[in-house]
Amino acid sequence: MSGAARHRASRRRLDRRTFLRGAGGLALALPFLDAMAGSASAVDFPKRFVVFFTGLGTVKNAWQPTGTETSFELGEILAPLAPYRDKLLVLEGIDMESAHHGPGDAHQQGIGQALTGTELQEGTLFPYACDPAARVGWGGGISVDQFLAAKLGERTKLSSLELGVQVQYANVSSRVSYLGPGQPVPPEDDPRAAFDRLFLDLGADPADLERRRALRRRVLGSVMEDYGSLARTLGGEDRQKLEQHLDAVSEIEKRLDAPGLLGGVCALPELGEPLDVYANDNFPAIGRLQTDQLAMALACDLTRVASLQWSATQAGKVFTWLGQSDTHHALSHSSPGYADKQRQLIDIGRWQAEQLAYLLGKLDAVQEGTGTLLDNTLVLWCTDIAQGQSHARRDMPYVIAGGAGGALRTGRYLRYEGDPHNNLLVTLCNAMGVDVSTFGNPAYCTGPLPGLLA
Repeated sequence: MSGAARHRASRRRLDRRTFLRGAGGLALALPFLDAMAGSASAVDFPKRFVVFFTGLGTVKNAWQPTGTETSFELGEILAPLAPYRDKLLVLEGIDMESAHHGPGDAHQQGIGQALTGTELQEGTLFPYACDPAARVGWGGGISVDQFLAAKLGERTKLSSLELGVQVQYANVSSRVSYLGPGQPVPPEDDPRAAFDRLFLDLGADPADLERRRALRRRVLGSVMEDYGSLARTLGGEDRQKLEQHLDAVSEIEKRLDAPGLLGGVCALPELGEPLDVYANDNFPAIGRLQTDQLAMALACDLTRVASLQWSATQAGKVFTWLGQSDTHHALSHSSPGYADKQRQLIDIGRWQAEQLAYLLGKLDAVQEGTGTLLDNTLVLWCTDIAQGQSHARRDMPYVIAGGAGGALRTGRYLRYEGDPHNNLLVTLCNAMGVDVSTFGNPAYCTGPLPGLLA
């Protein structure tokens, strides 16, 4: 090879997902090299979207920062996030207006509309907590995470990942994510089941893995042929339903060969000894396992949209590891005049912030070009109500972390004047590169929330 040819070859741009491949199909991810510099900027890495949901609101005066937009100090509850202050957006003054409309009690409306911005369905499925004679259905629209998954999840093993920490119940008070009206997406509470879904193929023998993939392709191919024959015999409405099912089957087939290779920062998480998934005192340990798996799923590019839901909104969780004996739900209803109970609520909020800080630390430790995985991720911390005593869904506490690949101007504390949270959902989509001007029920949406985007 001539000197000029060698120089051209050395300057050939390598894709950041280039792997060294050896005998038996073993693959090892390359470290970041100069030859990848052409794609090193944060905006060239895929964007990820994560929902971090905790129920029952907060204690506003302990959550609220002090200072100005760019020069502020985090309140006592948010203090554990201080190491990531420059990668945060703390938002107040945003009203979940949609959740003051339609059927359902406050908690049902709050969780069911947190990501949909659409009223719950009328129905007979679930009684109101405050009025057992009244009934409500599931959520009434697609949630923003699933909307983004449909746009961004085509190249990953999973279009989205929903993890739970002792969510346990199957009702409208325990579902934050929706594929569409009346289509809740259940979170996976069991870390071992989540591990198998995410990582089992990655640790398998390559030859055995290919045999299993080939078998699944043959099965799916046969299914597609059978359905194709059936479709020709059906009427219009049934044909449409069948086509939707076919699309789902095709999506499964397309994901069989989705990338997902061990190496570099992508490694199998350690699960340790099996735990009772629903034992109250295992709540922190289960949460840590789920957080580790979520972070690794993003690092391995197994998914680009994920949610982590901490329990259900009215669950009887007791934070015994904080020395407490009352349920979180009971504490949230206590009068602000009871200092001890307010202290316990503040401790719960601070503990939740510590869990988010742990997640942010995992994401920020993964280098991506000149930035980190956190820089290319948008993490939304949201809840169902602003505070427990009033069940208000106005002046909601929101925290956004990460830069969404440079789309957000972080390191700021922004105060709004009753802007609808549907506008926030629009802005989240825009930050993720999806151009929409409305989300959820347009009656509660006036466009993007000002001031967030770079």
